[in-house]
Amino acid sequence: MCSRVPRHFDGGRQAFIEDIRQALLASKIVSCAQGYLLLSPYFREKVDAVQAGWRRVVAAAVSHGIPSPSLTPALSYFDGYRSQRLPANLLQAQRDYFGAHSYERTDRPRGEFFHTNWTGRGGDTASSTYDA
Repeated sequence: MCSRVPRHFDGGRQAFIEDIRQALLASKIVSCAQGYLLLSPYFREKVDAVQAGWRRVVAAAVSHGIPSPSLTPALSYFDGYRSQRLPANLLQAQRDYFGAHSYERTDRPRGEFFHTNWTGRGGDTASSTYDA
């Protein structure tokens, strides 16, 4: 069994209650607006206004070992949604390593595929592209 994380909160009670309200509002907006309404000025302004409180609540929950199965994934989704680049390159590298699926590089034009001999020993696995 893992050691227990202290769950005593030292911050201001009323300010944290307001942060929780803001975190709930932001999570609801993100879950309801996924994919199409999140860029509208109304929702963008609302989320921008409550984002700091949302982050404080998630950080406090994580640091105190308290699960927050709605607030944390919603914030992760939001951060991914607004990111210009995501860490999918690790997934592409793993697929290429285990199955020679090839990958695209961000420093090269789209549609140019690469395969790396990751172990240096070679083998009988080949890389190719196909049209589906």
